[in-house]
Amino acid sequence: MKSLSIWITLLLPLFATVACTSSPPAQKPSPSAAAVPEVPPKAIAPPVAPAYIIGPGDSLQVFVWRNAELSSIVPVRPDGKISTPLVEDMVAVGKTPTQLARDIEKVLAEYVKSPQVNVIVTQPVSAFSQVKVIGQVLKPQSLPYRDGMTVLDALLTVGGLGPYAAGNRAKVVRTDGGKQTQINVNLEKIIDKGDMTQNIKLQSGDVIVVPETHF
Repeated sequence: MKSLSIWITLLLPLFATVACTSSPPAQKPSPSAAAVPEVPPKAIAPPVAPAYIIGPGDSLQVFVWRNAELSSIVPVRPDGKISTPLVEDMVAVGKTPTQLARDIEKVLAEYVKSPQVNVIVTQPVSAFSQVKVIGQVLKPQSLPYRDGMTVLDALLTVGGLGPYAAGNRAKVVRTDGGKQTQINVNLEKIIDKGDMTQNIKLQSGDVIVVPETHF
């Protein structure tokens, strides 16, 4: 038994050495598993309503899929037209971004197979992208239009009704497809009674008219 104990004592370090050498080496993380640094997103233009009408002074980003050399950022000239590579003097005023994109595709189809074009309004600054508030308000002015804008939003921005305002006879003048319509709005009900049924949504190009009261 004593000799057996001696052999066990001598062999234990050897077994430990073999066990350590036989264990698989630690695997290095694959390059694909390495952390990929996040790329900061590109600046996104403020969104405009899908039915936004392009006007003079607007800045447009014309993106042609898989044709970077044909993509560009262009202003709408005072004559209402734009020029991009292979597309000269294209009328932009009065069109929505989608309509303009389809018109550009028709021209590019003569040079590019199945072109796909996106038009983004990066700076909506034309009169078509404004709402005008005139008449008996504290600060008559033109306001930048934004999607979801309401009569109350515009009224608060101009400081409210003036001392001689006939808010119950206010109206919104809207031009759509060359046809002008008038929508009656009772601003006094909004202010005095909180009647939100009068708080209609506005469209770009709308004019809010607040008449003077009759004495």
